[in-house]
Amino acid sequence: MAVRLLFAFMWLLHFLPFGALARAGSGLGWLAFHLVRPRRAVCLINLRKCFPELSETERVALARRHFMLLGRFVLDHAIMWWASEQRFRRFVHLEDEHHLAAVLGRPLIILSPHFLGMDMGGVRIACDYAVTSMYQKQKNPVVDHQVYAGRLRFVAPGTRTFSRQEGLRTIARAIKEGLPFFYLPDLDFGPRDSVFVPFFGIPTATITGVSRLAKLTGARVVPCVTRILPGGQGYRVRFFPAWDNFPSGEEVEDARRMNAFIEERVREMPEQYYWVHKRFKTRPPGEKKLY
Repeated sequence: MAVRLLFAFMWLLHFLPFGALARAGSGLGWLAFHLVRPRRAVCLINLRKCFPELSETERVALARRHFMLLGRFVLDHAIMWWASEQRFRRFVHLEDEHHLAAVLGRPLIILSPHFLGMDMGGVRIACDYAVTSMYQKQKNPVVDHQVYAGRLRFVAPGTRTFSRQEGLRTIARAIKEGLPFFYLPDLDFGPRDSVFVPFFGIPTATITGVSRLAKLTGARVVPCVTRILPGGQGYRVRFFPAWDNFPSGEEVEDARRMNAFIEERVREMPEQYYWVHKRFKTRPPGEKKLY
């Protein structure tokens, strides 16, 4: 019942002007920063490891901005889930699409790191392009239905979504059939299929799925990053040039290259990376836990 009431409240929010919705989300995030202590602690540990050059006061301020943007992203789902397609398209903008257009028509992986706007970016891309993606089933059936249905409201014909349990081979077949794969590969999934490569100078468990899929399917890799814009301006999805000489034949080097690219983007907007995730949970043998 509580979840249904929450969704009813969010449904009402989709009528708000974009600026008012942004202010409400920032307020929610500010409140979460003070109340959700376990995730605040995770965020601050990550920031201490990745930005040792900052003072503790600066890191706390950065964490506060991160939570305020996280609150915005949560409430902005009201636009994704209930607004009209025309309004959603005004809310999320595509930029530098020529990088995507240059490689369409052949096997393709759209690499999307875990910035806070990632869901908005994935849904907006699927408005214009038939793509495939992976879906993590939610434990609560009401939440699962809403999240799943919300992602598929405006998708182009031919778009397909697979559960993580179906594995990469199912995804590989779809890529070979011509469906670009919207892939989010930069979480800590444990030691299986992972290698330790630097991320902000820290040995970080990094899955090699991008490299393996590209090798298996002959796919090009086009990175894209979604940025939350100030105030009520919405979101911007930026495409980058397809990577040359990828995969290289060395999975460790490919993972290193991916992390280096993500780190560059994080330094451009450090408050927007997904810092509440335990990115450094899996440690090399003999290293102590960070969380």
